[in-house]
Amino acid sequence: MVPPKANEDFLIAEAHAKINLHLEVLGIRSDGFHELAMVMQSINLSDQLKMTKSVNNKIILHSNNNEISNGDDNLIIKAANLLRNKVGNTELGVYIELEKNIPIGAGLAGGSTDAAATLVGLNKLWRLNLEIEELEKLSKEIGSDIPFCVSGGRQICFGRGEILEKIKIERLDLGLILVKDPSIQVSTPVAYKKYKEEYGHTYLKDDRDFEIRRNILRSNNWSDQSLLDTRTEIQNDLQKTVCPMAPEVKKSLKILSRIPGSRLVSMSGSGPSCFALFKNYDDAKKMLKKHVNDFERAGLSAWACSMKSNGVQLGNEFT
Repeated sequence: MVPPKANEDFLIAEAHAKINLHLEVLGIRSDGFHELAMVMQSINLSDQLKMTKSVNNKIILHSNNNEISNGDDNLIIKAANLLRNKVGNTELGVYIELEKNIPIGAGLAGGSTDAAATLVGLNKLWRLNLEIEELEKLSKEIGSDIPFCVSGGRQICFGRGEILEKIKIERLDLGLILVKDPSIQVSTPVAYKKYKEEYGHTYLKDDRDFEIRRNILRSNNWSDQSLLDTRTEIQNDLQKTVCPMAPEVKKSLKILSRIPGSRLVSMSGSGPSCFALFKNYDDAKKMLKKHVNDFERAGLSAWACSMKSNGVQLGNEFT
């Protein structure tokens, strides 16, 4: 299908996946959602959104992945409509082609980062001139991970994940091997529900206790060197409940932990993706190449990834 065009305005937005370097469930908020304390990190596994201004006021989405809805329930469409309503101009239109590379239902914020890329990309394409902080604030209305995905890098995240605190990092040298069993997905609501059933008795009760735990997280050194030198494991509370529900996670962690040079092994988010950190990206690539048969025999998709210091990236703007 040839996208409708008003002119040649066009850009590509690159939407980076994320991993969790820390995920702690603190308790239940007054609004009924879980209060979280996390450290999230952008990686170079990414989707691409090709955006072309539409000749009409329609927002049209096509994808290379048939599992993805192109309708109003897709976060990309929600983000585009949200932005259009924000500026009060329902005449704005766009044709979006999504190249989906981040696996679905994997704990990597694939849907959230696509929504973030939509907001950042359309802000440029439609010449709205909104500040990044405005886009982050707006994005909270449709998803808790989206504000992080807008700006990305390495950040501490509180609340439902939408309250961000930048971590100043001089260099991001770490590499990782990321794996996922393509035959399974994990429902995030189910993972949290199961965790509450099993560990709800340990939840903190009020914001004073939450703030104590937040300050502990803030006081930690989250540099690459500290992660490698002082951590013996990465804390992901949900891993305790997802592993029994999804044996593929336990299998993934076991295989990753056996790779020479792997330093820290963990599940990302609510899973089922898992990763192992390496000293640098080159080491991760070498180990992936050396052990690719092990992953294939286990039925796992695998990627070598680098860390990214930013979230959405725009390229080929207005060519």
